[in-house]
Amino acid sequence: MFIDRAKLLAEASYRCGYCLAHQDYIPWVLEIEHLTPKAKGGSDDENNLWVACHTCNLFKRDQTQAHDHMSGQVVALFNPRRQHWKRHFYWSDDGTLIIGRTACGRATVIALNLNNLIAVTVRRNWIKAGWHPPT
Repeated sequence: MFIDRAKLLAEASYRCGYCLAHQDYIPWVLEIEHLTPKAKGGSDDENNLWVACHTCNLFKRDQTQAHDHMSGQVVALFNPRRQHWKRHFYWSDDGTLIIGRTACGRATVIALNLNNLIAVTVRRNWIKAGWHPPT
């Protein structure tokens, strides 16, 4: 099946669907990821594909759900194709941390390790350069 990479990148505004890292600011090519992994029955249909940076894609693996520490529930991970980032996440006051607003957001932050040391350090430098947080 043909995957129109250019179309997906444009739809995602050249940003990772999870951490919002822009293609211009990362040293690797944004990846096309399966929202529902093939290992869990996902397809190559366009509605099951989105853009992720290598780090988010690596942490996501074949996960589709995760535990929300506040509610105690197992919830679906954030779906950047169907859900709005700002509904589920916000930036910390200093712009370095992604904070979950909802059970889905909180579970996704933990499951994808969105605030790992390297990501936070890089975001701090992006702030100094005037590249972050995204508007």
